[in-house]
Amino acid sequence: QVQLVESGGGLVQPGGSLRLSCAASGSSIRFYTMGWYRQAPGKQRELVGTIYSAGRTNYADSVKGRFTISRDNTKNTMYLQMNSLKPEDTALYYCNIGVAPVLIWGQGTQVTVSS
Repeated sequence: QVQLVESGGGLVQPGGSLRLSCAASGSSIRFYTMGWYRQAPGKQRELVGTIYSAGRTNYADSVKGRFTISRDNTKNTMYLQMNSLKPEDTALYYCNIGVAPVLIWGQGTQVTVSS
């Protein structure tokens, strides 16, 4: 069974950058689609972006051009590089992996963008 652990969250000023990591254990991530989601207080969880096994990515319009998803299969880890952060990016960020027939989630890491 795959387990995911997010890290790298914290407090950052508007315009700053953070890099989140999603480390997997229990199985290789090599063949699976992975994603980043976020949930702000009082709002529904929303998709940030997805990375497919071959490395292709797609992003929500709200983060396109500012966020970059990557993966290092040798380290069994996915990353979310977040630049030009805005207060509206404040949320609990989750990663997931699709291991059919289930979707496995991490526990989340908090990102707060505030001056």
